[in-house]
Amino acid sequence: MTLRFIGEVDGGLFREIRSVLENVEASSFPLLMKGLGYFPPRKKPHVLWVGLKKSDPLIQLRKKVDAQLVFLEIPPEKRKYSPHITLARLKETPLTRLTNFLSGNALFSLPEFQVTGFHLYSSTLTPKGAIHQIETSYPLE
Repeated sequence: MTLRFIGEVDGGLFREIRSVLENVEASSFPLLMKGLGYFPPRKKPHVLWVGLKKSDPLIQLRKKVDAQLVFLEIPPEKRKYSPHITLARLKETPLTRLTNFLSGNALFSLPEFQVTGFHLYSSTLTPKGAIHQIETSYPLE
């Protein structure tokens, strides 16, 4: 799940980001995965996702992360935040196959789990897709 996409930054700014995220203070909280869908809506699907039930602690954590990044003059995200976990990237998936899958799993949910921290990731793009690596972990209280 992405709290905030940052984009490409140089090494100096990356170190500052890693440092200021240590200022984020939040308590751990429960989260529930529920519902399936795809992005972009009403267009050719590119991403299959599982949704996250609306959670005030999650939204507050995102706002705290964003505030630290704005402090570093990284502009806030302009898109509306849609908490989700990407399950798959889709290529040439027939819409009928996807809608049948979504219909057959309309009641999808998993047991609630406890969010105990967040991570700063780096990504390296390769011909086979992105490789994500945890750079720093930040525990929640």
